[in-house]
Amino acid sequence: MANKFYITSAIPYVNSFPHVGHALEFIQTDAIARYHKLLGEDVLTLSGGDENALKNVQAAEKAGAPAQEFIDKNNKLFKELTIKLNARYDVWQKGSDQIHHFPSSQKLWKLCARNDDIYQKSYEGLYCVGCEIFYEPGELNDHGECFEHPGKPLQKVKEMNWFFRLSKYEQQIKEKIQSGTLDIVPQKRKNEVLAFLERGLQDISISRSNERAKNWGVPVPGDPTQRMYVWFDALNIYQSGIGFGWNDALYQKTWPADLHVIGKGITRFHAIYWPAFLLSAGLELPKKIFVHEYFTVNGQKMSKTLGNVIDPTMLIHKYGVDPLRYYFLAKFSPFNDGDFSEEEFKKTYNADLANGLGNLVARVGKLAENLNFKLKTLNFSDVNEGEYKKALEEYRFNDALATVWEKIKAADKHIDENEPWKLTGDALNNVLKQAINRILEIATLLQPFLPDTAQKILTQFSNKSIKPQPPLFPRLQ
Repeated sequence: MANKFYITSAIPYVNSFPHVGHALEFIQTDAIARYHKLLGEDVLTLSGGDENALKNVQAAEKAGAPAQEFIDKNNKLFKELTIKLNARYDVWQKGSDQIHHFPSSQKLWKLCARNDDIYQKSYEGLYCVGCEIFYEPGELNDHGECFEHPGKPLQKVKEMNWFFRLSKYEQQIKEKIQSGTLDIVPQKRKNEVLAFLERGLQDISISRSNERAKNWGVPVPGDPTQRMYVWFDALNIYQSGIGFGWNDALYQKTWPADLHVIGKGITRFHAIYWPAFLLSAGLELPKKIFVHEYFTVNGQKMSKTLGNVIDPTMLIHKYGVDPLRYYFLAKFSPFNDGDFSEEEFKKTYNADLANGLGNLVARVGKLAENLNFKLKTLNFSDVNEGEYKKALEEYRFNDALATVWEKIKAADKHIDENEPWKLTGDALNNVLKQAINRILEIATLLQPFLPDTAQKILTQFSNKSIKPQPPLFPRLQ
């Protein structure tokens, strides 16, 4: 049986519509998943809707809509975006699903409680609704705001909550990360988590009163007055979507997650809180967490207030999905913030796709018309090597694609130097055969990144009789 590979994206809040930052993570996750499928692994992908957050209820109230109706509508937009991006997930688990997710999260709670890790106490603190977390004053900026949501004042909250003994797991989590049992990529994020652990862990609130939760979310087992705090149930979506608490055979086959793909703003929850909940419950930890950076837009952080939130669906309609996938994966390092600009996107489209890959395929397709070739089909394993392989295994999508574009340049140079339009007979066949073999190699390597384009090229050049096709990427004016 093939090795299993279970990969998840972060579970987006559905208090608003998706933006290009969400699209980036969906595409990155899909590229990794496709790579592992090409390696012959049994891949399962999961994401879903983080629906039990306070901000979802507040956004629904603002929109004058019932909470369930509001989140269902937004949840649908996220799910549809993954399909438009050609990054469809095998499992899309909703946080408001009372059939699977509620009992699954209650099971996790009971396992932690059985280990005496959940207790009740009164609490007063500063709460960021955007992050759904209590902050210590020392964790805030000079204006007393959280770094993820500058300009948004924190709420002073005082209530009786259920708490989780996070402090109890400080040493264990540290050892798991240091030993690589729980691997965090890149190293700078791993170092940050270890530095946070060095400062010492405080126990955390894992519930809210029904009043503050507005009777929304997963009920706390045995306490009808409280709902689970969003991170306790949201992180459990990674398990509730694959059978935890309702399909033991599926869960045993799939868990632990081989990779969680997340943005840098939620590292603490995934690298500290989540492992602690799992250790408490006696469950296996995920194997690896890949933390990517953010998009800015024209040099500024995306925000509805600034009006610079970009809708990826609009870009797909205008330019097609593979150009967008290419720009996101080729032109940004996942380990640095990247500035999204439609102007730069168009330049990249024309230079790399229309003039580069598209032009090469069109030239060779035209020159090879009506000539018969016996070509050897390539397996992905034949070409998955060197810097390409190393870069993909380290999630350096941009570097992997740079190696493919070097091959495109080399193929163009080969044609320019040999001038096949001046040749006939065996001389022509030899030059073109070499060029076609290079194109087939390029298309095979492009499969994780530009799946539709790769398939079109493989189909065109795998036939004995090669026919010119419409341009892959018509030039943008």
